[in-house]
Amino acid sequence: MNQDAIEALEPEFNQNAKPYGRRAFLGIAALGSLGVVLGNRQATAVKATIGKVAIKDPTGIAKLLPINDDRWTIFTVTGGYPKRSKADYQLKISGLVDRPLTLSYNDLLQRKATSMTKDFQCVTGWRVDDVPWVGVLLRDLLDEVGVQSSATALRFTSFDGEYTESLTLEQAYRPDMLVAYQLLGRDITTAHGGPVRLYAAPMYGYKSIKWLETIEVVDKVIPGYWEERGYDIDAWVGGSNGLSDDPI
Repeated sequence: MNQDAIEALEPEFNQNAKPYGRRAFLGIAALGSLGVVLGNRQATAVKATIGKVAIKDPTGIAKLLPINDDRWTIFTVTGGYPKRSKADYQLKISGLVDRPLTLSYNDLLQRKATSMTKDFQCVTGWRVDDVPWVGVLLRDLLDEVGVQSSATALRFTSFDGEYTESLTLEQAYRPDMLVAYQLLGRDITTAHGGPVRLYAAPMYGYKSIKWLETIEVVDKVIPGYWEERGYDIDAWVGGSNGLSDDPI
């Protein structure tokens, strides 16, 4: 079965994984700060709070917040899904490196694969637990291109033409930063940022840039799309965006 057929059959990639644009994201994020990093025992109280907000919310945005729900909510800053086939896909690694590299999708598959199962936490408040991912460790790719001594950070761009992200070099070398091509036991679909995306496991989902196209090694952190709009550059789950390590 080809990838288009798989996407057509997967309900979480279509009916439940609706694309929400920039304005919806901002509205949901404001409400979602109530529910980020809360466990099941707090979910009822959070839902009650959201319900009170929703009564006075003429926009309907509060109804979009999937508290304590295992479904994915897909955000896109361009209002639609960009699409690139595996045959046409390329990942370019450049900047302060000794050996700039352009990789096809098949080139990535030829490199050492790493699997990890970790949660995906969105800054808007929802989380999907125990998500299986497969890809190439970001640090393995950096070692392959040879990072120069003047480098301190990475800048990522998406082939949607708008989205950007950043990591420090120290963050990029963590063992839980993945250039991913499989999610939930299947190739990553267009809706989920395929054919290749970043997965920054210890950080909120906006750091895990979808539709990954370039990785540029640079000499300073360049704030990403949402960071330019007020979100923390260091997006540690539970320890950023106005949250402490123990907000309860």
